[in-house]
Amino acid sequence: MYGMKEQKLTIRISQDVLDGAKRYARDHNTSLTRLVTAYLQRLSQDGDPLASAPITRGLSGLLPPEVSRAEFLGHLDQKHG
Repeated sequence: MYGMKEQKLTIRISQDVLDGAKRYARDHNTSLTRLVTAYLQRLSQDGDPLASAPITRGLSGLLPPEVSRAEFLGHLDQKHG
């Protein structure tokens, strides 16, 4: 990362998110710059955000959009008691 051409980036996020990110970076002995860089690099390499979550990928899109969460939970309760 360092030694390469860098570009300054301005983003807007909520104060709560920023505080949490700063706390995470501090607890993991890193910087926000390194966290954001690693995340963006992973996105550009993976292409598919579900690529590292095969079970979630397999389940994604199985529930028809017209079915509500409550209906689905009712179905599960009925099926599995």
